[in-house]
Amino acid sequence: MDKVATASKPAADERFDTQRISAAIAGLAEQHAGNDQLFRTALAQLMKAELATARAEAEAQLLRDRHGRRCAERLCHVQDEIIRLLFMAATKYLYNSPTPSSSERMSVVATGGYGRGLMAPESDIDLLFILPYKQTAWGEQVAEVVLYSLWDIGLKVGHATRSVDECIRQARADMTIRTAILETRFLAGDDALYAELVSRFDKEVVEGTAAEFVTAKLAEREERHRRSGQSRYLVEPNVKDGKGGLRDLHTLFWIAKYVYRVRETSELLARGVFDPVEFRTFRRCEDFLWSVRCNLHFVTRRPEERLSFDLQREIGVRLGYTSHPGMQDVERFMKHYFLIAKEVGNLTAILCAKLEDQQAKPAPALTRMMARLRPGTTRRRVPESDDFVIDNNRINCAMPDVFKHDPVNLIRIFRLAQKNNLAFHPDAMRSVTRSLALINPQLRDNPEANKLFIEILTSDNAEPVLRRMNETGVLGRFIRAFGRIVSMMQFNMYHSYTVDEHLIRCVGNLQEIERGGNDEFILSSDLIRKIRPDHRAVLYVAVLLHDIAKGQPEDHSVAGARIARRLCPRLGFNAADTELIAWLIDKHLVMSTVAQSRDLSDRKTIENFAAVVESVEQMKLLTILTTADIRGVGPGVWNGWKAQLIRTLYYETEPVLTGGFSEVNRAERIRSAQAEFRAAFTEWPEDELNAYVARHYPAYWLKVELPRKIRHARFLRASEQAGHKLAINVGFDEARGVTELTILAVDHPWLLSVIAGACASAGANIVDAQIYTTTDGRALDTISISREYDRDEDEGRRATRIGEMIEEVLEGKLRLPEAVARRATTGKTKLRAFVVEPEVSINNNWSDRYTVIEVSGLDRPGLLYQLTTAISKLNLNIASAHVATFGERARDVFYVTDLLGAQITAPTRQAAIKRALVHLLANGDAERKPAA
Repeated sequence: MDKVATASKPAADERFDTQRISAAIAGLAEQHAGNDQLFRTALAQLMKAELATARAEAEAQLLRDRHGRRCAERLCHVQDEIIRLLFMAATKYLYNSPTPSSSERMSVVATGGYGRGLMAPESDIDLLFILPYKQTAWGEQVAEVVLYSLWDIGLKVGHATRSVDECIRQARADMTIRTAILETRFLAGDDALYAELVSRFDKEVVEGTAAEFVTAKLAEREERHRRSGQSRYLVEPNVKDGKGGLRDLHTLFWIAKYVYRVRETSELLARGVFDPVEFRTFRRCEDFLWSVRCNLHFVTRRPEERLSFDLQREIGVRLGYTSHPGMQDVERFMKHYFLIAKEVGNLTAILCAKLEDQQAKPAPALTRMMARLRPGTTRRRVPESDDFVIDNNRINCAMPDVFKHDPVNLIRIFRLAQKNNLAFHPDAMRSVTRSLALINPQLRDNPEANKLFIEILTSDNAEPVLRRMNETGVLGRFIRAFGRIVSMMQFNMYHSYTVDEHLIRCVGNLQEIERGGNDEFILSSDLIRKIRPDHRAVLYVAVLLHDIAKGQPEDHSVAGARIARRLCPRLGFNAADTELIAWLIDKHLVMSTVAQSRDLSDRKTIENFAAVVESVEQMKLLTILTTADIRGVGPGVWNGWKAQLIRTLYYETEPVLTGGFSEVNRAERIRSAQAEFRAAFTEWPEDELNAYVARHYPAYWLKVELPRKIRHARFLRASEQAGHKLAINVGFDEARGVTELTILAVDHPWLLSVIAGACASAGANIVDAQIYTTTDGRALDTISISREYDRDEDEGRRATRIGEMIEEVLEGKLRLPEAVARRATTGKTKLRAFVVEPEVSINNNWSDRYTVIEVSGLDRPGLLYQLTTAISKLNLNIASAHVATFGERARDVFYVTDLLGAQITAPTRQAAIKRALVHLLANGDAERKPAA
């Protein structure tokens, strides 16, 4: 808690001329003498105008100097002066008490974030009005003038009116109030009341409660991270509450203020909590995060704390970032953001270590229990090394120079912790970070260091250990190519994490696949037990390195393979295994692409894929890598449908590679899938079940996952018993954030276009589609659309509207082009942040019967309707469509013929089709091209 600072204010503060505004207030009081209401209205209008001017000047100064903390201080100073002026006006012109009684006193105090003396442009203001024990009408009237004036100005104000006794009593009982009072700052009124609060708070609340406060604040921090997404590498981070954000820095200072009784962060230097380098890091992190937050508020004109895709580029440009080869301006900005978030995590660990040394932070419960069982043995030697000790079940350095004495220890410490199931002591991690310069070419080429690294990568708990290696900087120094993708974001809506975090999560997925027991990974868990034992390490390295060349101008798969060829011999791999790792990295996207965007029942698709994978062993490895990769993209991206497509592609291709007679093998697998369905679905009599099984083509049995097959069967029966020509079943996939519409209708060539148009008319964006036809001419399509509403009931009503629209179109009651045109949609704000170059490819090599048209471009509501309509107008029949969305990028594949059922072979016709579709995609993209 501080008195208001009288030291130097930011240079621009002089522009807020308090003396001039005071004179203007005096003039208003004279002008409206005798009419308090008019005076109060004029006072609020004056303050509103002055605040708007001051904010505009603060924004202009921020754009010039890019000093976020200075901007926050400037805005806070302006707010302080406004509150002082309002208090002065209330006590001098409205409720003047010439001879105030002892009860006619008040102290106006800033609390919470505002009390820190730093304020974002759209932040709330928290005020505490401290009154003597006895409340009076005067106190209520003055507080009312200040509050109502602030509300009239348009500010959001949180407030409390309490006596000192009430403050102390509530601070003892409520940790939130205790924290708010910890950060109070005197603004105006009676400073003796405030001094009493400060003194009593120190003696009656703070003394002897440091451990309790620290525990509560760290627990609060963990809960906040859980709510906002545990990883500090989420690509749309929350600047205030996210991991590595401003609130983490605030928590550090709250703890330091409470435990060490400091008032400025600079005092942490004198207390030995931070060294000068770490303190400069603290201030640099704080200034950067305040720059981002102030710009966010200025751009949005609201208290926006999430750095969403549609804002990232504009904030990056305002902060001066420019594009470099392979990296956009926005990606360079976000990389800096994530590096700062990492630094904040390191600072938190340093403070926690200091608190533990002074026993302010209680040791974990397990540690305390073990200490009671083993008195006097809190520090003992780590097995296999004299350089490290076990300190309260955490690995620590036995001596200060263990890394200088043997640089291999910079890798060994992580392997020993992993092997002995030890946590990392913050002091050891601090020492590691300070020793990074020892990771030089000699250490990188050291056989033992590389052997230890491979052991870390391929042993249990590799994911958390690799993450600690990354956070300390060791991983990026030891594998320099990895260092280039640390904290790198991919400016797209598909990936939820930074590149380094994605790769580390993929290693964790691979370990989960290897452990088995998860139904998501049935095929991969089976395959990993059947690969050659010497290929296990190959697989782990390929998973860790598959995206290592992201951010380079050329294709990251090709560049990544080249990096692997240079790196893997150093890691101990022979020439054959090195080439296999490079091949896996080069081809790591192929299986996913083929499975999701090709017709897997087309023989040519399978033959082409077999030619790429070359052998069953390589296909096994690629299948496992693909599974780990898709699962690591983000929550809900890996699902049962994709797992089934990967499984189908694998089993369709296996007999081609082994030379087996594939049609026989395929027939066996169809029978097996039908038998699996019969065993799981025992609700119907055998005759009805046999008739139902015969209604579906072979591709259905191979490509649809079992739970969906069962839902389809119930849906078809219920719809037909009810006599519905058209029926829609609505489901919700929370993990993917989509609503699924399963549509049963009489099949006809324009049905997909009608469904897509109805979705577009309702403002629903299709993200993928599974399209099947029964042998009796019914279409059974599952369309996934982005959710619009939080509540399932609202989503259900929207789905019903779409169904009604499809029915009206099929019955000729509604014309789709007009309905789509009426929906004057401009697309999602987020999508407008992206530029996706439209691509159209047409070839006859993926099928013997059909021409395959693949289109890729910026997704937007109504795109699938526009594409299917355009293809039909080009006199093409769509035999099958494979619809997929990867974040902001739509990738749709259509298997088509001409009206006579033949492939499109004429180059002029192909060129005309391509020109028409590129024009359609480009026009949509052009309309949504960002100004940046």
